[in-house]
Amino acid sequence: MSFEIKLPLFEGPFDLLLFFIERDELDIHDIPIFQITNEFVGYLQQLEQLNIEVASDFILTAATLMRIKAKMLLPRTEKDEEGNEIDPREELVQHLLEYKKYKSVMPDLTLMEEQRMAQENRGNIQEELQQIANANHFEYELQDLSLYKLMRVFEKVMTRYEEEQNKPKHTVITYPYTIEEQKDLILNMVRDRLKVAFSQIISEFPDKIGMIFNFLAILDMLQLNLIDIEIGDGFNDFTITVSEGQATQVMQLLVE
Repeated sequence: MSFEIKLPLFEGPFDLLLFFIERDELDIHDIPIFQITNEFVGYLQQLEQLNIEVASDFILTAATLMRIKAKMLLPRTEKDEEGNEIDPREELVQHLLEYKKYKSVMPDLTLMEEQRMAQENRGNIQEELQQIANANHFEYELQDLSLYKLMRVFEKVMTRYEEEQNKPKHTVITYPYTIEEQKDLILNMVRDRLKVAFSQIISEFPDKIGMIFNFLAILDMLQLNLIDIEIGDGFNDFTITVSEGQATQVMQLLVE
């Protein structure tokens, strides 16, 4: 007995983002970046679990959403010429609006293409074969195929193959971290030890990606009022503590 899993396919990352926005009836001018980021990354993780190769533009958009999410957690310091704070989502919104505008005219263009193709006279096979041959830069005559022409085609195919092999290759490394898992891990550490220095967390996750995920997790928990931080002497380190509401719950559990 076999099971078949089908995921909806999208033409690009903006197509996927518009799907989430239209499905949940969200305001495109006020995108809930936390919700959209989690759903976008979740879709990519499903593709990876099914061993489906994720296109580079989807990965780039996921990184952009993570950057915007981090900016939303930090105090906004960038201002425009009039002194108003710049919304980190503004550039993304403009791209989505432009993509939506072009996507809305695609059905009309497709219909026009179908009508035009129906009007084109067909049947000039020899001329079309010659056009295809010229476009691919090799001679092709169906009636007069020789060994020499086959060798030339083979030579050009091998040259093209070598060019493809020598193209730069990009390796995407999947790190064993997620924001939610690091939030749970850090929160459990703080609950057990009552106080945890950020330098201790760095020593347990010394790689660069681990530090980034842990820092984003701490910012997210601060936003949710799950933890508090205390700045140490010299501002070289800070201590993470349980927020007042979380501390009360911990004390009740210890008493029980």
